Amino acid sequence: MSEYKSDLVRTLVERGYHFQSTDLHALDERAQKGPITGYIGFDATASSLHVGSLVQIMMLRVMQKTGHRPIALMGGGTTKIGDPSGKDKSRSMLTEGQIEANKQSILKAFRPLIDFGDGPTDAILCDNDEWLSEFGYIDFLRKFGPHFTINRMMTFESVKLRLDREQPLTFLEFNYMLLQAVDFLELNRRYDCTLQLGGGDQWGNIINGVELCRRVDQQEVHAFTTPLITTASGAKMGKTADGAIWLNADMLSPYEYWQFWRNTEDADVGRFLKLFTDLPLDEIAKLEALDGAAINEAKVRLANETTAMMHGADAAREAEETAKQTFAQGKTGAALPTVEFEGLDSGEVGLIGLFVEAGLAGSNGEVRRHMKSGAAKVNDEPLTDPYAKASADLLIDGAIKLSVGKKRHALAKPV
Repeated sequence: MSEYKSDLVRTLVERGYHFQSTDLHALDERAQKGPITGYIGFDATASSLHVGSLVQIMMLRVMQKTGHRPIALMGGGTTKIGDPSGKDKSRSMLTEGQIEANKQSILKAFRPLIDFGDGPTDAILCDNDEWLSEFGYIDFLRKFGPHFTINRMMTFESVKLRLDREQPLTFLEFNYMLLQAVDFLELNRRYDCTLQLGGGDQWGNIINGVELCRRVDQQEVHAFTTPLITTASGAKMGKTADGAIWLNADMLSPYEYWQFWRNTEDADVGRFLKLFTDLPLDEIAKLEALDGAAINEAKVRLANETTAMMHGADAAREAEETAKQTFAQGKTGAALPTVEFEGLDSGEVGLIGLFVEAGLAGSNGEVRRHMKSGAAKVNDEPLTDPYAKASADLLIDGAIKLSVGKKRHALAKPV
C-alpha cells in the first residue's frame, strides 16, 4: 500500500515520474485538500517538441486526470535567452517571428493529451513573454537581483557543466535561471500556482523559484522533477541515430512514431508503459511479465497506446496494419512515410538520390555504404547499381518502396 494518500502524488510515484522533490509528504497533504495548480515551462526553440519532452506533458495529464489544474507555460520570453541546462554551447538566437511560429506549432502536441478551458481542472495556457517583456532592466535588477547570489548560482549544474568543460557561458544565459524563478512567482500570484514540475536537469532553476516565492511573498510552494529518461542501453530518450523523434505529425509520420515505440528495448517496455500510457498498473504488470517472443505483444500494445494518444486511434491501427504488411507479408503498407517526386517515372531520377530525399540517408555516400552491406533495397530487392534510375516499371501500386535495413521504409510516388 502506498504511503501517499493523494491520487496525484501516489500516481506520480507509482508510475515512475519521481526523482527529486522539496517535501513530497507536504505536497501529498496539500493535494488531499483540494485541487492544486502546477506548471511546466516549454521553450519554443523548435517547431515541435520531441518524445524526450513527452514525459513532461504526461505529468500535466496526470495532474488533470487526478483532479488538479495544470498550466502549460510557453516560454515566449525565456526562449529569447536560451536555457543553458544540459548544453555545451549557446542556443541560436531566434527572432520573435520564429518564436511565435514555433510556439503555435508545438501546441499541436498538447491538445490531444490535456484539455484546455475555464473549468476548475481545465488546463491553462499562458506565455511568460506577457510579463517578462514588461520589465525594464534596472527595475528587474532592483526587484529580484538582491534575492540571488553569484556564489549560489555557480553551484547549479547548468552552470558547473559548462564551466567544467571550459565552454563559454554568456551573461545572457546566466540570467535564465532568474527569469524562470520569476515565472514561478508570477504564476503563484496570478493563478495560485504552488507546484512546478520539470526534468531533473531543471532542479536548480526550479529551486530558485521556490526560494523566490518564499522570500518575496512568503509563499510555500513545491518542486517536483523527473529522472532523466534514458533507454536500458543508456541512450537519451527522444534521440536516435536517425534523428529526433518529433511529436508533431508534420515532422514525423504517425507510422514512424509507432515504429519508434514498437522498437523499444525489452527491458524498457514496462517502464515506458507506466510513463507514456494510461494503462492500469495491474495490466502493465502482466504485459511486463511476458518474455521471449511474447514481449513483442507488449511492444505492439505500447506502440498502439502511445500513437493513439498522440495521433488518434485510426492512425495507430493503420500503423500496426502497415507494419504487418511490410514485415510479415512483404507488402507495401499505406501508412509508410511518403515522398512525392516530379518525373519519377521518366527514367531520369537516380535511385540513390531518392533515399536521401526520403530521409533514409543523410548523403549519397551513406546510401552507397548501405548498398555495400546489402541494407539498401528497392521494392525489397538489394540496390546494387549506384547509377540506377527510377522508372515506371518499378512502380508497384503507384509507388516505389525504399528500405534501409529491416525497420526503415518509405514510399516514393510520382507527383
